Amino acid sequence: MADIPSMIQKIIILTPPILFAVTVHEMAHGLAAWKLGDPTAKAMGRLTLNPIKHLDPIGTIVFFVTQMIGWAKPVPVNPLNFKDPKRDMIWVALAGPASNIVLAVLSAIVLRSIMGPLSGASASLDYFIRPLLYMAFASIQINIGLAIFNLIPVPPLDGSKVLAGLLPRSMLHHYEALERYGFIILLVLIFTGVTDRIIVPLINYANRLLIGPII
Repeated sequence: MADIPSMIQKIIILTPPILFAVTVHEMAHGLAAWKLGDPTAKAMGRLTLNPIKHLDPIGTIVFFVTQMIGWAKPVPVNPLNFKDPKRDMIWVALAGPASNIVLAVLSAIVLRSIMGPLSGASASLDYFIRPLLYMAFASIQINIGLAIFNLIPVPPLDGSKVLAGLLPRSMLHHYEALERYGFIILLVLIFTGVTDRIIVPLINYANRLLIGPII
């Protein structure tokens, strides 16, 4: 039988970092597009920290199941508004993963700042500080996982837009033809464990860089 209290506790710990990671990721795409000349995301209300505007139900469930990867509703972008569509789409695509890397670093700073007070905390203070410790640690995992996952060059992930911007025109048409199968390919990679074999070692390596031996 499932441990219901433990499951509820895990959901409470995971919900804030997941919502914040996804929201900042999508907002970063929209902000980058806006700065580069495309107001589409802004006009559709996607330059917001309101997670409801960004969440995809299936992608959110995958987040809670894997605790590492998932997806949100793509931010609408019109490349025709860019001065250099191929180049600017690369920057827009990279903005999301870059924002998650920044959040992972900030979460590591928070984690380190919490560890000191926690070591000498009273039982009552420990009761309030320890959940923040777990949230900060979860935030590192989630943000690194989200950044790496989105850089996989499978449509509709950000990595596919980066690769499309780098490919010569002669190859681009064939690559874009994969887009109709992208979601299926993505599900196969997730449920066969391929993404885990790619992402987990990188998360572990990033953990050692960001938080070292403190956990």
